Amino acid sequence: MYKNILVPVAFDHDQSPDAALAVAAKLADKGARITLLHVMEEVPAYAIDYLPEGYMQNLGEAIEAELAALAAKSPGVTPALARGAAGPAILAWAEDNEADCIIIASHRPGLSDYFLGSTASRVVRHAKCAVHVLR
Repeated sequence: MYKNILVPVAFDHDQSPDAALAVAAKLADKGARITLLHVMEEVPAYAIDYLPEGYMQNLGEAIEAELAALAAKSPGVTPALARGAAGPAILAWAEDNEADCIIIASHRPGLSDYFLGSTASRVVRHAKCAVHVLR
């Protein structure tokens, strides 16, 4: 059904990407590309001086290792790391890499989500490809 599927994952939430990867495997054409993407948020300039030297570098390496370990559990899954705000970075990655489907997990919305919008809702509203939202 899909040839290039993007599965964003956030390590700061309790959700495992296993359900999203299972859906991706079911929706994927034979030989499809499935990418597991984490977006590493940038630290504001005013806060960066309070972090230990090399913190961001070490954090990026740890995230890449965790992504690689998760991807290794599922055949044909490739890890990727992007930097920036989650919603725009996911959308940019999907467009730049010609994803034809994004499978993204979402939490149950709270009142603040109706005013601010969650990452999943931003991706749904602005993606140029199909989006499947898992709860």
